[in-house]
Amino acid sequence: MAFLEEEYPDNNLKFMRLAIEQANEALDSLEVPVGCVIVEDGNVIASGRNRTNETRNATRHAEMEAIDTLLEQWREQRLSKSQVAEKFSKCVLYVTCEPCIMCAAALSFIGIREVFYGCANDKFGGCGSILSLHSSSSEPQTRFISEPTSQSRFD
Repeated sequence: MAFLEEEYPDNNLKFMRLAIEQANEALDSLEVPVGCVIVEDGNVIASGRNRTNETRNATRHAEMEAIDTLLEQWREQRLSKSQVAEKFSKCVLYVTCEPCIMCAAALSFIGIREVFYGCANDKFGGCGSILSLHSSSSEPQTRFISEPTSQSRFD
């Protein structure tokens, strides 16, 4: 596992801090504090936070919220399926907790390029803690961020 600061010193911590802001919003809404951002070409193009309690829908994890935001935007832009697939293949996800098995499978299906997560998910992790849904070379690379950020309310 690579240290985030060593490999991507400029932007990765910034993006993870934005994911933590989303997690704080989830916590403020009495949700499990997980947040994420999706980045394309160095720009945040979507964000999400857990909304399972708010929506009474167990699938409304942060990653799914962000993915659905992008799918709606791209649908409005009338992108073809191949254009959507190409765009996802250029995206990087920053999420505060290792994606669960459901979200890791979704990330694999849509072909997201890379996933950075802040902590392992020992109960439901789909990126190595429980299952390794990213184990083939065509799957997104996942990286555990082992250094905490100073702006987290969870310190």
